[in-house]
Amino acid sequence: HVQLVESGGGSEQAGGSLRLSCAASGFAYNMGWFRQAPGKEREGVAIIYTGSNLTFYADSVKGRFTISQDNAKTTLYLQMNSLKPEDTAMYYCAADVRWNGDEWSGTYWGQGTQVTVS
Repeated sequence: HVQLVESGGGSEQAGGSLRLSCAASGFAYNMGWFRQAPGKEREGVAIIYTGSNLTFYADSVKGRFTISQDNAKTTLYLQMNSLKPEDTAMYYCAADVRWNGDEWSGTYWGQGTQVTVS
């Protein structure tokens, strides 16, 4: 059974940086970060395929956010630079992430961590 616990959210000014972490227990693979702002649908922000380290990013964060994992593949990170107010959302870590033809979705989810940019 996979368990995911996010940390690192908080409040930051526009232009600043935050790093989110997701501690994974169990065999977590093909992981990603998602976010959901109030009144908006959840969106996949950044995905990493565990075996190949291939990454995918939403157009809105390309060049600003970087997804990575530690060597043991037990911690997932999201480095967020040049933050914008529109990055404000609850951020979720997910594992067993797949593309269903329309969007990314995960099988296992963390509880989320709030990011607020002003």
